Amino acid sequence: MFTLAPASAHTWKFYRIGGLDQVALETGADLLHLPELDPKLWVALSCPVKGLELDEKTLALIDTDHDGRIRVPELVAAVQWAARYLKDAGELLKGSDTLTLAALDEATPEGKIALAAARQIHSSLGQAGAASLSLAEVADTARVFAATKFNGDGIVPATSAADAGTAAVIGEILATLGGETDRNGQPGVSQAGVDAFFTELAAFVAWAEKGVAADVAVLGDQTATAFAAIKAVRAKVDDFFVRCRLAAYDGRALTALNHAETEYLALTAKDLASAAPEIAGFPLARIAAGRTLPLFGEVNPAWATALVALHRDAVTPTFEAAKTALTESDWATLKAKFTAFEVWEASKAGAAVEKLGLTRARAILASQSRETITALIAQDRAVAAEFEAIATVERLLRFHRDLRALLSNFVNFFDFYSRDRWAVFQAGTLYLDSRSTELCLRVDSANPLAAMSKAYIAYCVCTRSGDVAMNIAACFTQGDSDYLFVGRHGVFYDRAGRDWDAVVTGIVDHPISIRQAFWSPYKKFIRMVEDLVARRAAAAEAESTGKLATAAEKTANADQAAAASRKIDIGTVAALGVAVGAIGGALGAIATGLAKLAIWQLPLVVVGLILVISLPSMAIAWLKLRQRTLGPILEANGWAVNGRVKINIPFGSALTDIAALPPGAHRSLDDPYEDKEATRRRRQTLALLVLLVLAAGAIWIRWDATQHRGPDGKPRYFWQEYPAAVAETVPVQPAPAAAIEPKK
Repeated sequence: MFTLAPASAHTWKFYRIGGLDQVALETGADLLHLPELDPKLWVALSCPVKGLELDEKTLALIDTDHDGRIRVPELVAAVQWAARYLKDAGELLKGSDTLTLAALDEATPEGKIALAAARQIHSSLGQAGAASLSLAEVADTARVFAATKFNGDGIVPATSAADAGTAAVIGEILATLGGETDRNGQPGVSQAGVDAFFTELAAFVAWAEKGVAADVAVLGDQTATAFAAIKAVRAKVDDFFVRCRLAAYDGRALTALNHAETEYLALTAKDLASAAPEIAGFPLARIAAGRTLPLFGEVNPAWATALVALHRDAVTPTFEAAKTALTESDWATLKAKFTAFEVWEASKAGAAVEKLGLTRARAILASQSRETITALIAQDRAVAAEFEAIATVERLLRFHRDLRALLSNFVNFFDFYSRDRWAVFQAGTLYLDSRSTELCLRVDSANPLAAMSKAYIAYCVCTRSGDVAMNIAACFTQGDSDYLFVGRHGVFYDRAGRDWDAVVTGIVDHPISIRQAFWSPYKKFIRMVEDLVARRAAAAEAESTGKLATAAEKTANADQAAAASRKIDIGTVAALGVAVGAIGGALGAIATGLAKLAIWQLPLVVVGLILVISLPSMAIAWLKLRQRTLGPILEANGWAVNGRVKINIPFGSALTDIAALPPGAHRSLDDPYEDKEATRRRRQTLALLVLLVLAAGAIWIRWDATQHRGPDGKPRYFWQEYPAAVAETVPVQPAPAAAIEPKK
């Protein structure tokens, strides 16, 4: 269990980035006091050793328990280990694969060993006196150890031997049992390999001498060849004679023992090859009671070659070349002759070195080769400490190069929020739908937790000739999702700049931007209308097709159809009248309501309608965009993300770029394939709408003026004002006197 080191007076510096307080690692003191930093303040608590844009060999060195994950204690231990070799632990923050020798601390035992090893490397490379050492130079172990006879790995190649005899024995060990690779890149033998070789050698000699003593080689040097020929056909020859005895016992079995004709008919439908398994399963020759086994002529073609070898290697030396057929008694005699050899052969030991032969095996055992090679291995091991230090320098250089990147993607996420660096989990850039997104992560499969991230994720499978396919999760954080769908193709560029074919295989749908949310209701309405129109058109087409089938009948009954048509027309007219009246009434009510408003209030009404439609969608999108975080996506890859790594709207806009013309570019709007007639109609329609709006506005202004007259009784337009005092002093015109008729 990881426990915090005792608190000290060290002052930490934190930055607020992405809505998260992240500790800054800027000095060697920050690194040395890392054990005191509360893990709750670390952005991550563990990460995988695979799937990151870091050298897996370095990560494996940090993963001391080899469980495939790097955790807080292991990362702290790696920093502390490297700091013991350096004058200033801040060197680890440079992230360079080159280390100056002046940075090594000669005041510590570790620093002295590393400095001596670095100078030894320079000497081996012919660069004595060099001031710095690179990882590439240290990692090329074959070149570093090429000039050394012994390098401390306990493996000696043949070139390490002082005499040709010892070198020959080392070569024979490699040829029979194989070997291991020396640090200089050559094949060599270890002590375990030498011991195994001489054990096999002794066992082989003992076994071979036992056979000589028992005189099992009945045919001399040809005994093994003859026995191999017998062994190759023994099961089939035994089967042949058993079948012949069974045929003698009951002749009714003869047809079945020779296989039925139907089995041959089945074979004729195939490509008959002499070695076909079906043919090899048939008897060696035709079965008959008391028949001898022919070795030539009428034999199963699949076994003809093996029977020829039996006659040449076993029958001829035992009987004579003229014997071209075997009785069951001859076969029993032949097998019995090799019984002792078979028993001895089954007890074979030291088979791995058998090809050296008994004479050479005895000679090696009688020589001092074993003691000489063992002494060479001991000499090599004697310098192990010196050359282990070279491996330590390689480890130090790996940490010097990679620890900065790991710390900036573990303790904090500075690299992720930086615009000039990439995070170690960012796999590359996906180009799709006129956009490029940098937030692409390697994944094994779809992540059930991905929906918790509130990000729009497109899962893609990426393929490239000669490489294993990989899956990525690409997060789109700007633009819209109108044309992002499963099956869409794009191009993915990995961190090495290689291009991959990418195909969308799955989508986790979430809002991408506020702009998308604003237009979303209108786009949905348009799609709904388009869908309804398409369905209505399809229904009308089906109805039209059906009417064609009854066209003749309707033509024959034209008079009745006309009457019916008139009735339908009357009903249709009535229905249209009702509809028009309803629509007119609604429009009239709307117009009456709008007429009561001042003209400056009309734009507010339009804005209000837009907000009523778009505001709910925008509010939902805003809430989800505020919750957008990277943690759930990374956790599918083996990360344990401790902080809430947010992807707010400005940062999301930086992660995904939308296609834009470069500065200073010139664009011509003269499209040679433009539908000019459609463009002309659109312009005419737009001009007509503008004229209608202007006419409606003029009519409304005139009507509004007649409803609001000034003190002088004239129409008052909304931009005209009369002072209240003037209005009060204007004399009221008396009504005209009524005409008085004279009395009659």
